[in-house]
Amino acid sequence: MAEMHPDAQVVMAGFQAFAMGDMDTMKSILADDAVWHTPGRNRFSGDYHGPDEIVAVFQELQAAARIDNRPHAMLADDDHVVVLIEATFEGDGKTLEATSVFVFHVDDGKVTEVWVASPEQHQIDEFWGP
Repeated sequence: MAEMHPDAQVVMAGFQAFAMGDMDTMKSILADDAVWHTPGRNRFSGDYHGPDEIVAVFQELQAAARIDNRPHAMLADDDHVVVLIEATFEGDGKTLEATSVFVFHVDDGKVTEVWVASPEQHQIDEFWGP
């Protein structure tokens, strides 16, 4: 098996930290000027800037529902890491299975920008609500 690209290692560490609620590690992999783009029309949609703002929304997400992100493919080069995710969201008596694509820009071992896309965006918006 091939060794994981260093940028992919950074991203995988982020997914593991999120799963464990380790927000200190999450902050450590985000560049000071990082931007996270969350699509949709729900209460978590929008652009988040900097580690503090990004981690704050992660904490809100975790408080609102149990989220099980399961990366099942990761493609990396020296600029980007693309992750295919299968996820389960459980909260407020509802459960949602969804797939997403996360595109990470990584520079010098830090995540600088992230774009998220999902073919189930409408269902995700309904799950999270306005």
